[in-house]
Amino acid sequence: MEEQKGMPLLGDPFPEMEVKTTHGMIKLPGDLKGKWMVLFSHPGDFTPVCTTEFMAFERLRDQFEALDATLIGLSVDQVFSHLKWVEWIRDEQGVDIQFPVIADEMGMVSKQLGMIHPGKGTNTVRSVFIVDPKGTIRLILYYPQEIGRNMSEILRALKAMRVADEHGVAVPANWPDNEDIGDNVIIPPASSEAEIKERMKDVEAGKIECLDWWLCHRPLDS
Repeated sequence: MEEQKGMPLLGDPFPEMEVKTTHGMIKLPGDLKGKWMVLFSHPGDFTPVCTTEFMAFERLRDQFEALDATLIGLSVDQVFSHLKWVEWIRDEQGVDIQFPVIADEMGMVSKQLGMIHPGKGTNTVRSVFIVDPKGTIRLILYYPQEIGRNMSEILRALKAMRVADEHGVAVPANWPDNEDIGDNVIIPPASSEAEIKERMKDVEAGKIECLDWWLCHRPLDS
């Protein structure tokens, strides 16, 4: 009986693998060490929703790359199908797909990452894995086959994670357009009475704002 391995979780290292892509063989996450990776799967080439998604990702590719992130697509189609589909998108829609697409022909990568929907045959679901420069899985999203993804939200999540890592803060709902604190970032809650008193001094000095001692925020550049 085939051994069933558990799906990777948030905080787990991304499993090492060598994959066939439209840009040749790539070792993951090794070949992208020091960069963010946005790996996303789609149910199949030459399908309507997937085609709109690929074009949407490509239109935002420069913004992902500006955040030091590499886009990588994936499905269980053969590499020849990927190449023909990418060619069709370029010739018929005028969008030149520049990111690599993994040809997971045997489904080994998809099974390892939990991308196969048991009720949908062997097709991959719409999943997204964001992996940080250290090779750690930081975000996992799954969508049903019928619903296309919001690429702007994936880009927003990547920006938010970079801000959180670089500044030691958290970000609120809908950041940077939160209804209550705008584009401010959230300071980690105080963990002692002494820290609460120091925080209140910062409030009086106008350095930070607080809804209460455990919910304080400040501008990102302060």
